[in-house]
Amino acid sequence: MKIGIIGSGIVGKTLAKAFKNEGHNVILGTRNTSKEDVVKFNKETGIAVADFENTAANSELIVLCTKGSAAEEALKLAGIANLSGKIIIDTTNPIADAPPVNGALKYFTPANESLMEQSQKLVPEAKFVKAFNSVGNAVMYKPEYAEGEPTMFICGNDDAAKKTVADLLTSFGWETEDMGKIELAGSIEALCILWCAKGFNNNMWNHAFKLLKK
Repeated sequence: MKIGIIGSGIVGKTLAKAFKNEGHNVILGTRNTSKEDVVKFNKETGIAVADFENTAANSELIVLCTKGSAAEEALKLAGIANLSGKIIIDTTNPIADAPPVNGALKYFTPANESLMEQSQKLVPEAKFVKAFNSVGNAVMYKPEYAEGEPTMFICGNDDAAKKTVADLLTSFGWETEDMGKIELAGSIEALCILWCAKGFNNNMWNHAFKLLKK
């Protein structure tokens, strides 16, 4: 697939390399294509670099990897028309800039509205699927745990889009659990708060969630 990564931070770079390793044609989207670290990334990996608009226009599937507070602007820069009809894997979380209190971070979204719901309203014709938001970049690709494959919780309104994302997650070494429609995005985004709390309180950053079923 032609996969466009919107966001050139550590998550974007990690997923870009992972998708390339799985044989996909990847573009890393960034606000500034001349940034030193982006130029270096391009030279080291051979992954193409472009601005958000060209990344979205030339990709079949989009992965939104920006900071949560930058998601709206990034989608607008990518171009609503360029995103319409496409699957958007949404890795973002509505984390406020305030420091954690006893390990607990704060949201910037209302209590009953998720960041992905806000993004879906902005790009109503896109097929948003929440994924990769509740684990650290170090174990996003081919995680190895003694307990077996960890669980990636996803949700979204389009079943075919979720099936595509689930297949990608399988190739990445994840067990996928489809939690339902977009109204569940807030619950999945809350897992980021829980994941980070373990990190802040125990200096542990390579953990992941596992759903046990009988």
